[in-house]
Amino acid sequence: MRVLLVEDDEVLARGLKKAFKQGGYTVDHEPTAEGALSLAADENYSAIVLDVGLPDASGFTVLQRIRRSSKVPIMLLTARDAVADRVKGLDLGADDYVLKPFDMAELEARLRALVRRGMNDGVSQIECGELTVNLDDRKAWLRGVPLTLRRREFAVLAILIARKDHLVTKQALASKVFGIDEPVSPNAIELYVARLRKILECGGPSIRTIRGLGYTIESSPSQ
Repeated sequence: MRVLLVEDDEVLARGLKKAFKQGGYTVDHEPTAEGALSLAADENYSAIVLDVGLPDASGFTVLQRIRRSSKVPIMLLTARDAVADRVKGLDLGADDYVLKPFDMAELEARLRALVRRGMNDGVSQIECGELTVNLDDRKAWLRGVPLTLRRREFAVLAILIARKDHLVTKQALASKVFGIDEPVSPNAIELYVARLRKILECGGPSIRTIRGLGYTIESSPSQ
């Protein structure tokens, strides 16, 4: 899952990027409002963490402009504790509002909740045949046996299972798994899907290729 972090404090941004990456997210960092608007328009994010006090424009302005065309979950970060500011942010379309200084564990829990909401209506654990996936803990079990999955393997699986029995395009998968600064080989997604098929081959759900379009994970067992 891919997150856009909009924060001009470099020290705080480094800490948040490290924590989010340890939590299994791909993170793009942008310190300006203008850059954030450009990325939000062009890229596909699971959530946006947006500082209100940006150097070139208010985070409220960024939020308002993003909401004209996107429903991506957005969390505001701010040192302002006035009730009027919190009300303004929520009225403009923010999904959550966190005051600085914050507890990192709580912030990460709130981010997980936003990503869940965007992926699967807030449900943290999803079942597909004999496969169970917990989006919060980033764990998966096949017939009760834990699976060993690398970060991007889990990300691909989580995206597919959140849309089980529906088509997910290769482009959508790539945009959720890789950041803007990460090199992506032409067959990267095919590689991760092939690995998942091998992991799930003993009674797990099938990952079917829709030629020229993408993939779908189906509840019926692999043959």
